[in-house]
Amino acid sequence: MNYELNDEMYMNKNNKGKVTYNKNILLSIINLATKEIAGVASLCDNFGSGLKKMFSNNYTNGVKVEYGKNGVVVDVYINVYEGYSVPDIAYKVQENIKNGISSMLDVNIDTINVHVQGVDFSQKVD
Repeated sequence: MNYELNDEMYMNKNNKGKVTYNKNILLSIINLATKEIAGVASLCDNFGSGLKKMFSNNYTNGVKVEYGKNGVVVDVYINVYEGYSVPDIAYKVQENIKNGISSMLDVNIDTINVHVQGVDFSQKVD
């Protein structure tokens, strides 16, 4: 398969034609897959992410996507609820993003990085 990168789209060419994905589709899948995991309080949207949104077309609401030679590199910035295991949540987020993208799009995934930015104490685990 031959892949091309564009600021707005991810393009997959093969002998049957080409399929073009708008970056917002990929960002939406990642956003929803992250929020589905129990223990994820929110995606981070702080001052630093505001700057990233202004200067990058591949960043939105705590999700950053870059396109490399080997596939997509995903960075997710989250807050977790008190009482949950951070390594377990990070692993579940990675797996859910990988499964969500693989089931909906024909995109190679290179790396999924989960950055835990903080802990939300408003909800406790029983």
